Amino acid sequence: MERSLVLLKPDCLDNNLAGKVITLFEENAFTIIASKMIQLDNDLLNEHYAHVAHLPFFPEISAFMSSRPVMALVLEGENVIHRVRDLLGPTDSTTAPTGTIRGDFGTNRMKNIAHASDGPESALVEINRFFDADQICD
Repeated sequence: MERSLVLLKPDCLDNNLAGKVITLFEENAFTIIASKMIQLDNDLLNEHYAHVAHLPFFPEISAFMSSRPVMALVLEGENVIHRVRDLLGPTDSTTAPTGTIRGDFGTNRMKNIAHASDGPESALVEINRFFDADQICD
């Protein structure tokens, strides 16, 4: 079984879409093995977005992601990383097809409902960044 980190972003929570998104994950046979609400601070944002922290749009991402608590989830399932990313659709919601989470509910490249791990290595790092081992159900 594979695991993925998912962050339900501020736009997802502001628009009361968390239940719909979680239902879609569960309907696709993913098991939630950890969840919590978390306020992202500067240190965590700088670490999580280190790959873009030097770019001019990073302050906008940081302000958006810290605008309210987000919901962090660890999902487990067969090929969960690839399947969650397919379910979400492309990062840019304006190009995401209807029938994907971002295509149906997202607004743009940043306000795109959720973050999901992009590979097994990043999933492990991200899960450990947001959850202690004792917060994950095995």
